[in-house]
Order: sequence, then structure tokens, then C-alpha cells
Amino acid sequence: MAAVSRQRVHDALVPVVTAAGYDLEDVSVTAAGRRSVVRVVVDRDEGIDLDAVAEVSRTLSAALDASDVMGQAPYVLEVTSPGVDRPLTEPRHWRRASGRLVRVAVTDAGPVTGRVTTADDDKVTFDVDGDARTVAYADLGPGHVEVEFS
Repeated sequence: MAAVSRQRVHDALVPVVTAAGYDLEDVSVTAAGRRSVVRVVVDRDEGIDLDAVAEVSRTLSAALDASDVMGQAPYVLEVTSPGVDRPLTEPRHWRRASGRLVRVAVTDAGPVTGRVTTADDDKVTFDVDGDARTVAYADLGPGHVEVEFS
């Protein structure tokens, strides 16, 4: 049985996820005995709840069944939303983290912890101890949401 190509699955699912109004954040394909497990991570600006996951799962399952990307191999499809530990690497990730406390490495400044106040296609603005700090994405490493317990 030939291995299923992660890239082929990804490329087949991007237009389906986009048409459904979501962003395809990640796809992984792993062997599990005689089957493959296809894990698909989706998100959108409004967030994603269990009903949305179920809807996207049905849509993706139908698309995979109708295509040849899985070959004849049986598979299990898992659709999920990104966890809080997902690195913030794209402008949309930063936008969705608005209001959240994050930690990020900034070029020439080291690690910075602040609350995301705004994010656009080029930069993000943090509130760092009451001071606004705007940084271009090119000067940021991957950010991480800090879990707050209050």
C-alpha cells in the first residue's frame, strides 16, 4: 500500500475549506495500521465550535471520498480547531489573538510579553505594561498565547 501524500491531501482540501468559509491551518497524514489518519486543523476569525467542526468534517469527508488523493486506502478523518498552544505565525493568527496576552521574541529586543490590541496585514500592536508597542511581522518570531488564570 503506497503512502498517502500529505501535500496532495492538503492541496485537495484547501479550496473545499476556503469555500466553506474557513482557513486550513494544518493537515497531517499518519499511518495507523492498515489505515491512514488524516488530521485537519481549521479556523476562522469568529472561532469554531463543535457544530462547525461537524459541518466541516462532513464536507471534507465527502470531498476526500470523491477525489483520488487517498487512493483505495481506508482512512479516519479528524477535524479540529487549533489549540491555545498553536504558534502565532500568520497575520490572521495575530488578529484572532486580539485581547490575549502573548509572549514573542522581537528582533533586537528579545522576548516581549504583552496584550495584542490590534493586528493588520503588516504589523501587530501590543500593550506592554501600559505602553503601546507596534512591531512589523518581519521582526517577530512565533508568538504564543499565555494562559491566564484569574
